[in-house]
Amino acid sequence: MDQHSKGFPISHVIGFFMSLVLTFGAAWVALQTSLSMKAVMWIIGTLAVVQAGIQLYMFMHMNEGEDKVANNINIIYSAFIAVVIVAGSIWVMTSGHSH
Repeated sequence: MDQHSKGFPISHVIGFFMSLVLTFGAAWVALQTSLSMKAVMWIIGTLAVVQAGIQLYMFMHMNEGEDKVANNINIIYSAFIAVVIVAGSIWVMTSGHSH
C-alpha cells in the first residue's frame, strides 16, 4: 500500500459538507433575508473567504508536508496577489466612470 492510499478520506467528506453548508448559507442570506445589499455582500464575501480556507486546509493538505513555513508564505503571497488584483480591478472599473 503506497503513501497516497490510506483508506477512506473522511477529511475530504467533512470539507465537502462544510463547503456545502457555507454555500447554502450564502444563498439563504442572499435570497431569504431582508438585509441591505451591502450587508449581504459582506456576509457572502466573508463566507467565501472561510470556504476558501476550509478548502485549502481539507483538500489541498496545507497541514501536511515537511516545510510548513514555505506553505504559509506561499498562501500569504497568493492572498496578497489576489487582493491586489481584485482591488486594482475595482479601482480601475470605478474610476473610469468619472472621465
